[in-house]
Amino acid sequence: MARILVVDDEKSLCQLLEIAFRKDNHRVETVSSGEAALKKINSQVYDIIISDIVMPRMSGIELLERVRQSGITSVFLLVTAVPTVDTAIKALHLGADRYVIKSDKLIEELKIVIGREMQTIGLREENLRLRREMLRVFAVKNIIGKSQKTQAVLEVVRTVAPTTSTVLITGESGTGKELVARAIHEASDRREKPFISINCGAFPETLLESELFGYLRGAFTGAYADKKGIFEAASRGTLFLDEIGETTPSMQVKLLRVLQERKIRPLGGTSDIPVDVRVIASSNRDLMALVSEGKFREDFYYRVSVIPVHIPPLRERREDIDPLARHFLRKYSATMSKALRDFDAPALAALEAYAWPGNVRELENAIERAVALSAEEDTTVRLHHLPDSVRLAGPSPFPTDNEALLEIPKEGLDFERSISRVESQYILGALRAAGGVRQHAADLLHMSYRSFRHYAKKHGI
Repeated sequence: MARILVVDDEKSLCQLLEIAFRKDNHRVETVSSGEAALKKINSQVYDIIISDIVMPRMSGIELLERVRQSGITSVFLLVTAVPTVDTAIKALHLGADRYVIKSDKLIEELKIVIGREMQTIGLREENLRLRREMLRVFAVKNIIGKSQKTQAVLEVVRTVAPTTSTVLITGESGTGKELVARAIHEASDRREKPFISINCGAFPETLLESELFGYLRGAFTGAYADKKGIFEAASRGTLFLDEIGETTPSMQVKLLRVLQERKIRPLGGTSDIPVDVRVIASSNRDLMALVSEGKFREDFYYRVSVIPVHIPPLRERREDIDPLARHFLRKYSATMSKALRDFDAPALAALEAYAWPGNVRELENAIERAVALSAEEDTTVRLHHLPDSVRLAGPSPFPTDNEALLEIPKEGLDFERSISRVESQYILGALRAAGGVRQHAADLLHMSYRSFRHYAKKHGI
């Protein structure tokens, strides 16, 4: 089914075409002049526009030229009873898709042309859909990690990318908040437009306001010319407000107004400017705690965190350390023209045991250092290539996955007996959860069936 607009000053032909096309389930509207057609075209979307060439006041050629100048890409078919070579050449030069001669077979010819054009439109839309899907997949592939927590973040990215909702990304410094923001942008329909990032904590309030909203000449000392703000520069794109928790309450009020009304007012200005920008914010601080302390506005918090995304620290997703380290190894080996291809076992064990308080950023720096310090003939990163902080740290002292460190009683304890009791409790708990099915219980404990049988036998279960 197509949405068709017929433009012809001959009303009987308009009625005839409308009846014929409606029989094929197309949605048809008719007008008798070019001026009336422009009003329709500027307020509605049509798949196909069919226009006579010879009409009073505005010809079909003039209508075609106005339509194409407006950036409208609808299929445009010109029909005429008096064909000339010059007119046909001009029509095609201006962007007409077909040039059809009025005859006894006009309806049949137009039906054939419309059928072909709708197939082309369908293929174009399918290609666009596939391209968008491919770009979404490519965008999230830039985020590396195989842990369940990372995959959960990627799923949120895929889900929220097509929307225009404001996103709040939280996590410790170095976890990759801007990378996730860029992935959301690249997987969205705004990917062809700007992605602009600004660190809210890097500017004093007055300078941040002028950077975001711009200013007019004479707004303050030194404002010798008008300057567009970042909101305008990011038009139809994405603005990433990094460390939003560092903004002052008065700046939060101004940003809240922008998010609610989608308008900005430059410094020194008296009128508002509409803006079409998707906002993604981030913070490494607990904003709800700041709200409780009166340092962050509650209404602004709920407006900026429509879709919250939390990125766990690297110590809580240790499965990601190996693939991330290998990614950085490939990156810096290529950059420095080194032959490094792998890590030896002690080096990899040290990487996986370290707590990474600086998260992914610290891991990247460590791998870059290791590559830089390796010899030209080295093909493997070894333990001595790693920073002292990583080599000498030993097992991580940090609790992971929200676990608490165990309290040791003053009188001490029997370690082997305590561990045995815990093992027995886990085996019994898994069997209970699995309804007595041992294979399922083994799966719940992430161990092989053979290992499960060993532990069950060991504890007489």
